[in-house]
Amino acid sequence: MTMVTLGNLSQAAALLAGFAAMILLLTGLMRNDLRFIEAGRRALFAVALFASMAAVALSRLFFTDAFQVEYVASYSDRALPLFYKATSFWAGQEGSLLFWGWVLSLYIALVAWNTRGELRRKNTPYIYLVLAGVVSFFFLLLTTVSSPFALLPYTPADGQGLNPMLQNPGMIFHPPTLFLGYIGFTIPFAYAIAAMISGRLDQDWLRKTRRWNVVSWIFLTIGIILGGQWAYVELGWGGFWAWDPVENASFIPWLISTAFIHTAIIQERRNVMKVWNMALIVLTFVACIFGTYLVRSGVLQSVHDFGATGLGGYFLFFMIIVSLASTLLIAESYSELRTKHSLESLLSRESTFLFNNVILLAIAFSTLFGTVFPLISEMVTGKKLTVGEPFFNQVNTPLFLILLAITGFCPLISWRKASADNLKKNFLLPFLLSLAGGAALAIAGVREFYPLTAFTLCLFVAATIVQEFVGGARARQRLTGESAITALLRVVWKLRRRYGGYVVHMGLVLMVIGITGSTAFKLEKEATLRMGEAMTIGDYRLEYTGFKTYKKRNRTVYAATIAVAKNGVPLGEMETERRYYINARQPTTEVSLRTTLKEDLYLTMPMIGRDKVITLKAAVNPLLLWGWLGG
Repeated sequence: MTMVTLGNLSQAAALLAGFAAMILLLTGLMRNDLRFIEAGRRALFAVALFASMAAVALSRLFFTDAFQVEYVASYSDRALPLFYKATSFWAGQEGSLLFWGWVLSLYIALVAWNTRGELRRKNTPYIYLVLAGVVSFFFLLLTTVSSPFALLPYTPADGQGLNPMLQNPGMIFHPPTLFLGYIGFTIPFAYAIAAMISGRLDQDWLRKTRRWNVVSWIFLTIGIILGGQWAYVELGWGGFWAWDPVENASFIPWLISTAFIHTAIIQERRNVMKVWNMALIVLTFVACIFGTYLVRSGVLQSVHDFGATGLGGYFLFFMIIVSLASTLLIAESYSELRTKHSLESLLSRESTFLFNNVILLAIAFSTLFGTVFPLISEMVTGKKLTVGEPFFNQVNTPLFLILLAITGFCPLISWRKASADNLKKNFLLPFLLSLAGGAALAIAGVREFYPLTAFTLCLFVAATIVQEFVGGARARQRLTGESAITALLRVVWKLRRRYGGYVVHMGLVLMVIGITGSTAFKLEKEATLRMGEAMTIGDYRLEYTGFKTYKKRNRTVYAATIAVAKNGVPLGEMETERRYYINARQPTTEVSLRTTLKEDLYLTMPMIGRDKVITLKAAVNPLLLWGWLGG
């Protein structure tokens, strides 16, 4: 049996196993027969097995240069290093769709295994049913519309090769981590739907999906950060986030899921906000599907998308069905989800969590509106009008600053109702430290409103976090007599969920420092240089001292050597390149970076003229490393 045949049969078998699981589960529910439900559960393992076989088959086709397969010929060639042949699996829409279905099937198998002893619970069969329906949708597309195993009418001598921009080490990690985040939210979504169908609307579904929520959020966060790093080192424009439609498509579910993780804590602790949390987890899942729709529909132009693949309509239909069905379920369950408890005071930790949610959703809405505005304008005026980076920055920057302030306030306010003494005791020191720090920054020359406010708030949030760690360690010291370090480590371990949140908040502080510094104080300059000439940018002097050409694997490289000095002190040499890849129509610009805690020196060579005359583009991005460290 050839790998193509194995792949096609495995995809079809995974689809049939998914349908079989749905039929068996529905039969078991209608007959109240655990035997059918158990058979349906086992069918979910068959989906994972067959999906894994399809994934192995596709990988094998890439590693053996099977160019008779259209997908392999489109995203690989003989000269492509083995490392990048592995990433070619998800380089196009067909392979990434298989990757999605495969990982989802593995997630489902894990759920089926962990719940093997819970078949008598009323909601368990419905969890399986929802998951089987979602995975069947993906394999239905793979078998009928968009298979990665489709054959060409001939066998080309070589493939077209992987897009040079994707031949970056970060691309072996960025798409998979992003997908792991997207896919992971299917599990809490299924638990929430099952809870509403079965009427089990207690805290059980929330507790059992806590880890799925957090792990999926972590993967989505890592994926977004790796995407920013890839854009920074590969696209050559000197930035890391451009509010591109596909970037926004990953950012929107991140914002909603962040809101959900915060209010889930309130529901677990106070048994309130049940309706809100149901709506948030549904919105998170729908936003993940929406992101997939944008990437695969071609309705908006992006450097990251797959173009018009013909799948957009299917995902739009699926998204509409999920949204309508979920809304109806929430409406039917509304009376049971409502609780008699309410927030007791605006000055309480619960209220800050709610304000946090409002701001996160406001940012998500403004980002969504700006992203789909070209579609709205086309429907209204017949022309696609776009909004650019200034719109997103102008709307979202104030909201982000409010969110940052809430991040500092939240740990300092008591649950239920904060007293005046509580506020005075907890706020005084962080407030004074941040006020003094802000004044020092103003004296040092940071006078613009947004940067000064952002840095001051960062000081405030950092001070509150440090105060919480110190206060917790001291309290344990008084009780146990342990040393300061031992007390700190043990209190953090005992309350790791709480202090883990503080660590995440400190990471946010570092990211804000990096983003603010690199956007508000960025320097850029471009010059045309002959050999031996130099340009200056800020404190740097950049002298063009050498040029060389050489071949390496699947590309020809033209490299310029730049001698770097700062304030007259030599710092060494940097090398920036133009690369011409085999089978690529356009050359790529390779970035040269010199990174310190203070700033990045960022060099690219967008053009090479006659007699080795080059165009050198330089940028100085202050404090950006702090942003990556925070991420």
